[in-house]
Amino acid sequence: MMLVLVAVAASLWLARVPLGEVLYARAVKANYGRDVTAGLPDGLHVILCGTGSPLPDPSRFGPCTLVIAGKQVFLVDAGSGAGRRIGEIGVPLAKIDAVLLTHFHSDHIDGLAEVMMLRWAGSGRKVAVPIYGPPGVEAIVAGFSTAYAADYGYRIAHHGADIMPLSGAGGTANPFVIKEDAASRVNHDRSGIRITAFRVKHDPVEPSVGYRFDYKGRSVVISGDTAATKAVSRMCSGCDVLVHEVLNSQMVGQIADAARAQGDTRIARIMSDIPGYHTSPVAAARIARQGKARILVFTHIVPVMPTRLLHPYFLRGVSNAFSGLVVMGEDGMRISLPARSAKIERANFL
Repeated sequence: MMLVLVAVAASLWLARVPLGEVLYARAVKANYGRDVTAGLPDGLHVILCGTGSPLPDPSRFGPCTLVIAGKQVFLVDAGSGAGRRIGEIGVPLAKIDAVLLTHFHSDHIDGLAEVMMLRWAGSGRKVAVPIYGPPGVEAIVAGFSTAYAADYGYRIAHHGADIMPLSGAGGTANPFVIKEDAASRVNHDRSGIRITAFRVKHDPVEPSVGYRFDYKGRSVVISGDTAATKAVSRMCSGCDVLVHEVLNSQMVGQIADAARAQGDTRIARIMSDIPGYHTSPVAAARIARQGKARILVFTHIVPVMPTRLLHPYFLRGVSNAFSGLVVMGEDGMRISLPARSAKIERANFL
């Protein structure tokens, strides 16, 4: 018996190169052109492509949410690794029609250049991706364009302008202003899709906005980074899905205490400061209740959750504040709202 096992092992060892070649060819054939959006029914779909924060978390990429309305694909924020995570999920970056930024904290924009590059390379589009945001978005887009100017030139020289036309590189900034006497403004209203930007409270980051998406009787609200504010519940107003940022101040406080005990007063100060411009799980649950949301989905989760065993502690008190479904968002999670229906479907692409 031992001789047989040795012989089998030796055969597998000798065959490792041709075996690898066969397996790789099959994988390429099976996965090339993969598009998880192709079979989605008409409706409004949310895909969480990044549910993390500036804190290192191997399971969560930077803030990034895809919203698919009919055939159009919108990306809200582009945190670290957004482009790679979107590709890993199976959404072709070439399909992104526009990017919407909530504010300009680094963790919400540091993956933007990657998204623009991969969209350009994958699509061959002759028009750069439109990037919407509050005033200041012009400098963000211009800065990335300057940083990547040499790279654009290298790729065009290598592949040719017919494959990678310069006009499609980077992004085009589209700043918008919400008037002082208004709480929101409609940024997009065509093809049955309405996108409304609204003010949130993330001082001293000003302006900061959230977005509401409406399509064929279904609705999604994305809070962006914000302290607890009635602006989100007013904008939700019976929305199907509320995607809300969250920070557990008690858990972050423990990090601050640990830093202080180690004499690290700088990190202790930072950890003591940040709860003031974010929303606790219970406060977000109250907002969901006041806004009559059907589902509350947490994203931008702080602090890092290395295991789901911590979720009950993180969510303590939430069920008392909101009787609807509460979901701890994860990268790759999909929430689908079929058009003109009351159904809410959930799945995970990772």
